[in-house]
Amino acid sequence: MKYKEYNDNEIINYISEGNEEAINLIYEKYKPLISKIATRLYKKYCANTGLEINDLEQEGMVALSSAINYYQDSKDACFYTYAKTCIERKIISAVIGARRQKHKILNDSISFEVNIGDTDLNLNLILKDEKNIPENIVIGRESNKELMEKIEKVLTDFELKVLQLRMDGFDYKQISEIVEKDIKAVDNAIYRIRNKIKKIIE
Repeated sequence: MKYKEYNDNEIINYISEGNEEAINLIYEKYKPLISKIATRLYKKYCANTGLEINDLEQEGMVALSSAINYYQDSKDACFYTYAKTCIERKIISAVIGARRQKHKILNDSISFEVNIGDTDLNLNLILKDEKNIPENIVIGRESNKELMEKIEKVLTDFELKVLQLRMDGFDYKQISEIVEKDIKAVDNAIYRIRNKIKKIIE
């Protein structure tokens, strides 16, 4: 089998039937994409973090495996879009984790964290207004799970990705480079995220 002879859905169907050759095929097809994403993020953000390029590529492979297992044809997105999103999220989470260990970013006056995906996110930065004044919000620990679920429901995949990066100390320019969008798109996403979270809390 050669991956150029089959579309993604055909390969996924073969995998669901237990075809081991199809499994190798999908990994061969997506390896260049994983390598490209891993290399781009490694060069820009992984200096002195202890991470190797192979670590990020392995994370990408794990994400691809998860995408294969959970993807359904009935989903609105095609497999490529779904898999690429899973791969990017997983690799970005690995980069964030490594940078967090390196820099050990301190929290601001509001101490409240939720978990979205594989990453603990501190909401302090996102809840600041344009003058960097923290919102006077105190949320009980028992509300964490409920708030997390509400946030996941109202934010788009792109907004969740931006939120992850912003909460871990990346500035707008860095986020725009990681997600490959212009700074205006990131700024707009931050604005939407802030309003959505404030509405949930209120």
